[in-house]
Amino acid sequence: MSKRGNFGSKLGIVLATAGSAVGLGNIWRFPYMTGQNGGAAFLLMYVACILLLGVPGMISEFIVGRHAQANAARAYDKLSDGRPWRFVGYLGILTSTIIFGFYAVVAGWCLDYLIESVKGQVLGDANFIKDSFAEFSSDSLSPVLVGIFFIILTHIVVIRGVRQGIERASKWLMPILLILLVVLVVASCSLPGAIEGVKFLLRPDFSKIDSHVMLEALGQAFFSLSLGTACLCTYASYFSRETNLLHSAGQIALLDTLIAILSGLLIFPAAAAVGIGADSGPSLIFITLPNVFQQAFGSVPVVAYIVSVMFYALLVFAALTSTISMHEIGTAFFTEEFHLPRRKAAWIVSIVAAVICLLCSWSVGAFKIEVFGYSLMDFCDQLTANIMLPLGGMLACLFVGWYIPKQIAFEEFTNGGKHNLQFYRLYLFTVRYVCPFCILLIFLHQLGIL
Repeated sequence: MSKRGNFGSKLGIVLATAGSAVGLGNIWRFPYMTGQNGGAAFLLMYVACILLLGVPGMISEFIVGRHAQANAARAYDKLSDGRPWRFVGYLGILTSTIIFGFYAVVAGWCLDYLIESVKGQVLGDANFIKDSFAEFSSDSLSPVLVGIFFIILTHIVVIRGVRQGIERASKWLMPILLILLVVLVVASCSLPGAIEGVKFLLRPDFSKIDSHVMLEALGQAFFSLSLGTACLCTYASYFSRETNLLHSAGQIALLDTLIAILSGLLIFPAAAAVGIGADSGPSLIFITLPNVFQQAFGSVPVVAYIVSVMFYALLVFAALTSTISMHEIGTAFFTEEFHLPRRKAAWIVSIVAAVICLLCSWSVGAFKIEVFGYSLMDFCDQLTANIMLPLGGMLACLFVGWYIPKQIAFEEFTNGGKHNLQFYRLYLFTVRYVCPFCILLIFLHQLGIL
């Protein structure tokens, strides 16, 4: 087995780890969740939840990964002396693999839309776009091929290793993503009537804040940062001993939140300019937004064309930064636990993901594969989002807060007493009491109990 890799710079750590969190959840899920839950009121609760739950939860996974310097399964195993806590690592690896498989289906749709937008086929009659999407997603071959092609793109990055593959790709992908997003935000906010969309996102109506909005914001914060997938634990195993975990978590949370807000500033002003709501759920990026771009920029066709191409390029880059991290979780596991070369380990993950991608794509299209009344793709989504992620995140917080020796948590959080001493007690209280309670609320809410 080859020597473990590690990130080569602080910038690489922040961009790669933020890239694991930044994805379609920021650019697609955040805007429609915000639209459905009161706009700025939801945003306010979301930012509060990032600070309350996201940063402490992220640091907890960092502590486990960096201290153990191993993949997620071995990390929990080492810190628990082989006791049942090792299950937390295996749970995270399984969760990320399932998500990678069905996420590749949606990423493949985004890639297809990028290709079609380059060809000029995305903009047009609203019914034509709706029918075209339904025809494509129900086909037995085309969505499978683009989904597997996306897995191969991810595979190519991961086999090159931590520095030459993941870190180098992140240093390119994240700046490009930010540049595309800023350009699109400027174009959107310059439209006549766009100010109403900006107000909706940034001017809070406190009367809209209720328990439902608070729980939805808590859930979005949790999922946005990839808590509970073993991703943060795995990436932290590549951190140097000099990395300041609190500063890194704060920078990653800030970048992740910034991209979510910019996504809102892209979508809400454009939607307001043409009188279309941005709360249409999963159909937003594939049916609603092409019509928004057509109506908002259609008077200058070349602008509408450029905007649509840039937007779907943005989605592809965002999806790729996430799938890279999902792939690396399993690759690190198979490399270290079975002493396989990275290339062979990566092929195992890619093949498993491709099978899940194939079955999930067919389940919403050609063959209608169902589990408990859900399509297989919806079942995988419900299983991971409503059960596996909250459970993994809660167990990680309980593990760091209550099980491992306090000295380990102190040494990792403060870098041996060098940094952040004034925040350690606050962190320990939060990860022991606040985070598990908040995650329990998310868990009950997702199951429909609250």
